[in-house]
Amino acid sequence: PPEQKSGYQSNMEGIQTESVPDRYILSQNHPNPFNPTTDIHYGLSKDAHVVLKVYDVLGREVSTLVSETQIAGYKTVSFDASLLPSGVYFYRLSAGSLSGQAGKFSAIKKMLLVQ
Repeated sequence: PPEQKSGYQSNMEGIQTESVPDRYILSQNHPNPFNPTTDIHYGLSKDAHVVLKVYDVLGREVSTLVSETQIAGYKTVSFDASLLPSGVYFYRLSAGSLSGQAGKFSAIKKMLLVQ
């Protein structure tokens, strides 16, 4: 399974508390350009079913990095593209409400693989 980390910050007593963003966030991967691995960071403002996929420039799916229900917080997923050719790729994060109510988030970012 992909590596996932939650973000933490200290409160005034120095106790570690999990931080939760106030909205859904999809950040630019780092490093970019990359060879052959990169980290993708995102944040969930509430518990959600999350799907994170990578596509090639023609729109073909090349990898599903996440497809599960996750708790709110900051997340990091590593993407290993060592078996893919150099080029432009896109990653798409979709996060849907667990209650079935309106509130689906979707965002796409571009990344460059240089082998």
